[in-house]
Amino acid sequence: MPFIGRDGQVATLRDVIDRGRAGSGGALLVTGEPGIGKSALLEHVLGSLDDGGLRVLTTVVTERSSRQPFAALAELLRPVRAFEDRLPPGQREVLRRCVDSPEAADTGPSPDSFPVALATLNLLAEAAASRPVLLVVENLHWLDAASAAVVPFVARRLASEPIVLLATVREGFRSPADTAGLPVLPLEPLAASDAAALVDAQAPGLSPALRERILAEGAGHPLVLTKLTRVAREAYGEAAATAAALPPATRVESAFQARLAGLPPHTRLLLLIAAVHRGGTVTELVEAAQLIAGESVHPDDLAPAVRGRLITVHGGEVRFRHSAIRAAVLSRADADEHRSVRGAVARTLSEGPRIPAPEPAPDDDVDAVLKAAAERTEHGGVLAAVAALEDAAQLSDCPERRAELLLRAADLAVESGRRDEVARLLDRAGAGPLSARQRARAAWTAARFHDDIPEGTDVLTLTELAEGVAADGDGPLALRILWTAALHCVWVDGDHTAARRVAALADRLEPAGEPLALAVLACAAPVEHGAHVLARLRHWAAHPSGDAVTDQTLGTAAVLVGAFELAASFSAAALNGLRAQGRFGLLAKALTVRAWSAALLCDPAVAVPSADAALRLAKETSQPVLRATTRAAQALIAALGGRFAEAEELAAEAIGLGGTRPARPVLATAHLALAQVAAAQDCLDGALEQLRRPHDPASPAFHPSALHYGLMDLVDVALRAHRAEEVREVVGRAEQVAAVHPSPTLHIGVRFARAVLADDADAERLFAEALAADLTRWPFARARTQLAYGEWLRRRRRDALARTPLRAARDAFDALGAVSFAERARRELRASGEASAEGVPDVQELLSPQELQIALMVAEGLTNREIGERLYLSHRTVSSHLHRIFPKLGVTSRTALGRLLRS
Repeated sequence: MPFIGRDGQVATLRDVIDRGRAGSGGALLVTGEPGIGKSALLEHVLGSLDDGGLRVLTTVVTERSSRQPFAALAELLRPVRAFEDRLPPGQREVLRRCVDSPEAADTGPSPDSFPVALATLNLLAEAAASRPVLLVVENLHWLDAASAAVVPFVARRLASEPIVLLATVREGFRSPADTAGLPVLPLEPLAASDAAALVDAQAPGLSPALRERILAEGAGHPLVLTKLTRVAREAYGEAAATAAALPPATRVESAFQARLAGLPPHTRLLLLIAAVHRGGTVTELVEAAQLIAGESVHPDDLAPAVRGRLITVHGGEVRFRHSAIRAAVLSRADADEHRSVRGAVARTLSEGPRIPAPEPAPDDDVDAVLKAAAERTEHGGVLAAVAALEDAAQLSDCPERRAELLLRAADLAVESGRRDEVARLLDRAGAGPLSARQRARAAWTAARFHDDIPEGTDVLTLTELAEGVAADGDGPLALRILWTAALHCVWVDGDHTAARRVAALADRLEPAGEPLALAVLACAAPVEHGAHVLARLRHWAAHPSGDAVTDQTLGTAAVLVGAFELAASFSAAALNGLRAQGRFGLLAKALTVRAWSAALLCDPAVAVPSADAALRLAKETSQPVLRATTRAAQALIAALGGRFAEAEELAAEAIGLGGTRPARPVLATAHLALAQVAAAQDCLDGALEQLRRPHDPASPAFHPSALHYGLMDLVDVALRAHRAEEVREVVGRAEQVAAVHPSPTLHIGVRFARAVLADDADAERLFAEALAADLTRWPFARARTQLAYGEWLRRRRRDALARTPLRAARDAFDALGAVSFAERARRELRASGEASAEGVPDVQELLSPQELQIALMVAEGLTNREIGERLYLSHRTVSSHLHRIFPKLGVTSRTALGRLLRS
């Protein structure tokens, strides 16, 4: 019988598969209500494919398998396990631990999702190297939590692979694909003509009245139409040609009940056990049935249900073809039958986890469980530690201890960036009685995502919680709560009184040089504690901690006191460790800090790839504020690179995201980018208005740190617009702060402002002082000072002297990719009487952000596999990128590429 009513959807699926065969893979989700034909559509498309060398991997996920870690992934990958030997040893080991037998899986800590996902991607890429791969996942919404973290990760990275993922998702169910941004193919009810064709194909010769009644009841729903025609045909037989009404049972469930009634007793009993148990293996069902029946029951007793297309038996496991069938089985049984089956199930069927649970620890041994979890974090990853804490909570008989362990698990899960996991753990903790402090702890954990701060959870609430926890003797936890409060001060809350209270408590809790305490002080009181924070940051820079979380924390502290060069260094040092530990939420933060710092330093070679990686991870770890921050940094990079339309688009997106959260630093950076665009186009009044907003306490974009990175632009634009007097108040405030705060960026800006705004009698001396400062790690600031000095000399008709700083500025801007500033220096040089060649295209202009990132790693000497591990790509995808990079840059080898980039 032909497949009816889905010609467009069939064509779409075939097109996706054909593109995958050609090497441009991807994913497509087929969505719709139960029975709408999702599985039938896939079955038809797969059955109609010519072989074409396609390797098809399938898994049908069930409710029961959703309780087993990596169950779906193990089934999906089973046909290509032979390719594991081509993987690096670490990836090979992590796959074997998660998809092998329970005994093998229990030999070490549970692997975290990202390493497993990368190993899965590489395994599929190896399999696809010889034959394109088609992945088919039915019931994606029932994926077990472990597989659910892997499948979307892989799906987002198939564009350069001959791999396609097709999956079905039931309408109304949450699935791991909800936030993955994957394309969707929705299935709607059939059109009237297609519904009629389906009924005629199923039951030709129905009376017109009966046919119309079926079409009206079915309302275009394929499953309902199919079942109703079958019921009518079975009920009326040849009389269907004259019957005018449907049989009494018109619902789908009743249609199934009519078919169940004709089954043998043992078959019905086996189906009832499967319905109560939500599936089960054939052996389990037969054992339970024999216990109830008191006589021999044979696996062959399931055959009538298989022939009747009520169930499938796959790999020894029984599955209902549709939830309506299970509902019909359950509704046929009375209360006594239900009790009998539940008792048999409880006695004979194992519903425990596939990995044996740990022995319960004494209820008073919370510290021992937490210590073990910390060890698992270092060796097995964050999610392994979360699982250990959750197991311990499940085994505890003490409600207070159970809640405490679940709250600690949720706290740790934040670092993995798994918002869904955090929400689930908090829900579990909240299911039992919580103390007032535990309720506040739960609110704090939720607040750590910055963009989703619960009502009433403000700086004061968090500070009071930290004070209470500190009074109970848990100083480290109190400091971490204060860290959230301090971040709230940066992003949202301008209450200086609350910020001072946060700083005062942090100062009391920990030695002043402890990294997290430094970060709290840098957030809450950067001016008052700036000198101390900077001194300690320089100490840590000279004596590296070797700890990734510490480096990430120090990077954030460095940003907030204007030490952007230190921020970029600390963040870079944190990346590999955070990757290895599975702390992908923190990894996204470290990349964002690195990108933002590098953008302000005008270092696109670092900023562009860091921002691209940060953006992808921010999406995958559900951190919209980081997305907004990254977009603002990208807007600034684009503006400095002369890509004005792109900069305006990115800045508008950042403002849209940052204004709804809200997030003041995002708005400040976005307005800085827009000011760069306006100034480069000589719209100086507009640029000045954009620049004033971060310095205006009444503006949503106001942020004290703007003094660190916005002063140069403010003074430069005001002078060019002949409105210098309007910014002297801000400069005066900067002078006052600089008197007590040794922020490198602030002092660079203050020296620049003094020289630019000075009278002729003092200006040359002040320019000399500004250029005499150590600007080794601040080439953009030095070039801007040289440009301003050359312009000052030109205005005094000292053209010969002006050429030297202008030439130096032009060359530096060219090297940094600061296109608009380089053009400005060229104009000044031409006005001084010196011709200046046009700038040549920079590498950043020729490559995409990801291509630039790969090229830079090649220049470092990394192999394709090493690059893939850092960027979460298969090594074959990296190779594909290199094939595009080489001709763009006019090189033919990795050696030549490295030589070009180093030059």
